[in-house]
Formats: sequence, structure tokens, C-alpha cells
Amino acid sequence: MRWNLMCGLLFVCVGAAVADDSPQFLGAGRNGVLHETGLVAEFGDDGPKQLWRSKLGVSMSGLAVVGDEVFTLYQDGAKQFVVALKLADGEVIWKTAIGENYKNSMGNGPRATPTVVDGVVYAFSGDGVLAALKAQSGVVLWSVNTVGTLKTQVADYGMASSPLVTEHGVVVQVGSPNGCVCCFNKATGERKWAAGDELAGYSSPIMATLAGVKQVVAVNGAEVLSLDPATGAVLWEFPFVTEYNCNTASPVVLDADRVLISAGENHGSVVLKVTGSGKSLAVSEDWSSLGRGSVLRAEWQTPVLAEGVLYGFDNIGSAGPITNLVAVDAATGKQLWMEKRFGKGNLVMADGRVYITTMKGELVVGTVTPEGYEETARAVLTGMTRQAPVISGGHLLMRDDAEVVCIDLRAN
Repeated sequence: MRWNLMCGLLFVCVGAAVADDSPQFLGAGRNGVLHETGLVAEFGDDGPKQLWRSKLGVSMSGLAVVGDEVFTLYQDGAKQFVVALKLADGEVIWKTAIGENYKNSMGNGPRATPTVVDGVVYAFSGDGVLAALKAQSGVVLWSVNTVGTLKTQVADYGMASSPLVTEHGVVVQVGSPNGCVCCFNKATGERKWAAGDELAGYSSPIMATLAGVKQVVAVNGAEVLSLDPATGAVLWEFPFVTEYNCNTASPVVLDADRVLISAGENHGSVVLKVTGSGKSLAVSEDWSSLGRGSVLRAEWQTPVLAEGVLYGFDNIGSAGPITNLVAVDAATGKQLWMEKRFGKGNLVMADGRVYITTMKGELVVGTVTPEGYEETARAVLTGMTRQAPVISGGHLLMRDDAEVVCIDLRAN
């Protein structure tokens, strides 16, 4: 297995990322932009080339790929597991239980995507167990019941914060009056700091540099928090209340001082501008588009930024069935185009195209520009899925509650 010795830096310096690896939620940059080239845009008459299928259990967890191994979470009838698969053929290398099975009316099993850094897999279970495991063997290095430790309750729809690993520790949302966003020591699991007292949202925190300051940006159930990654001190905060605490999409950094926050449930989007320096930062609205007339209501799909344009899914209604694929000018908030009733899905960008997984289990390929969308391929590959696809080394992986599927996208 090849391990990227610089992997611990990629969360604070995206430029250091290894193009072939996708070691965390939404890829190396944690933004859905994947540095892959030489990928097919169309499928043959028989559909995309399938390399393998690996049967696993129930899960909403996404997939991480480092070197020649794939990591994810799932559960059977009794336990939640972290599992490592061979990228070449899907064979299970190891699986390790990190907790009891988790049931929820909105879907069972773990939700968060594991993060792999310096040979360690950091995983967060559906009921709030944060664990660190050796990537080569699955041996548990430490495990913390964050919900019990911070004397809180599991979020209504399960704990969904994909771990953010920084040079200072492992950051997840716990949602406790004793600490909404918490950082744990990478080596021991000991809690280093806790910030905020709101309920947890379902969004995964990011590391961002805004106004020249490195900061953790997290969207909890009622607000946006910017935190000093070393101490957890609040650098700035902004109210962002949605129904049912359903802040699910991750923040999207737009440029040196602006970040997009978006939510469904008829809420909408706001772009925040951060000014100041050091630990004296201020935040203000650059533009906003809220309510039923919003140009972008990202329900549980994080939009992707490309050349100043946001591409994402706009959900109409309170968790409604109507979802449009849209493009929005990140500078002005103007909606550039809309593919009506495209359907719920997740997208990533690679090789100048979007690769989309829909809730129907489809893999869709298309090109997006400020002028419009052109679809080039579509095929049903799985059952219902909510996870974004992962592309690494020309292999596209997607999953449902039954199995992981690997597709060969290499043009040659």
C-alpha cells in the first residue's frame, strides 16, 4: 500500500494533495473537485465497464480511497463496522466493529465517511462513536463514545459529521451544551477542545483559509461557527437556523475571503465575507438568496465550485421530491440555468465533467458550463443511494445498502 506522507497537510494546503487518492469526504480537497484526467464521457451499448461488486451491509457512509485500498462503514444485524477493500477486486482485507448497530426511521446504519491520514482511519459511527484504526490491519488504536462523554443525545437523524483531520486533531460535530464541535487528540482520542452549545447539524466541517487566517468552519443545527483549529476559540459566528436542524451541506470556500452556506427545507443560501486579521475577524453577508424563491437550496448535497460558478442541486419544498440541477454565479448569486426536476443526487467534478449519482442508483455523466448542461451518459448501477461517487486512479466507486460497485472510467 502506498501512503502519502504529506497527507496530514492536505487539509490546510489543498495543493499538496495526491491526485489519485480520495482520502476523505468529497475528495482530497473536501470540496468535490477531483484531480483525475483521461476519463470516459460516454458508455458503450452494454453500459459502463464494471470491474467488481462487493457485498456489504446497510450504510449511508461514503467511500475513501488511499493507494490501492477502499475504506467505508456499514452495519449488519448486530454491529457497525469499518471495512477495507482491495481497489483491484473488492476483496475484503479486514473489517473491525466499532459499535452496535444503529437504527433510525430515516435510514439505518452509519452516515459519516471515514478519513484516512498517515496510515490511520478515523471513523464516526451513526450513534457517535469516534474511532481511530490502523489502515493496514484494522486494529483499533482508540475509541471514544462522544455522545456519552459530552452528556448529550444522538442527533435526530443520526451522527453524520465526516471527521476532519487537521494538524491539531480530529474534529467532528457532537451537538452538546458541553461542546457542539469538538476536537480530539489524533494519537489518544483525548478531547482537546470543545466549542459552541447548539445541537449538531448534519454537515461536515471544513478547514478554510479566509482573510488570511486558517480556521475550521462548521455549520451546526442553528449557526455557522469559525474556530481556531488549535484552541477551538470562536473567531466568528453567523446564525443559520433551519427546520429540524437540517444543515447538511458542507461549507464551500469561494475565494480568499468568501464562503457559501446552503441548506434545504426551503431555506436557501448565503455567501459570507470574512474580514479582519489574526484573531480579530468579522463576518458579513456578501449576498443571500433565501426562502421559496432561493436560487440554491442544497438539501444534503454539497455544491461544487468551478471557475466562479456553483453547480448543485436545488431542492424545492420541505424535504420535497422536486430537485433541480442548477448553476449559480458565485459572485452575484444569479442563477444561470436550471435543469428542472433532475432529481436528487450528488455530484463531483473531474476531467472537466460532472459525475453524478442519483437516489435511483444511476450514474450520470455530463458537461456543465455557465451556458448549460449536456448529458453524455446514464446507467442504473445500484439501488437507492445518497452517497457521492468517488473517483481514484480512473476507478469510480458508488454504493447502496447492499454493495459497493467499482466502474472503470479509464479512457484507454
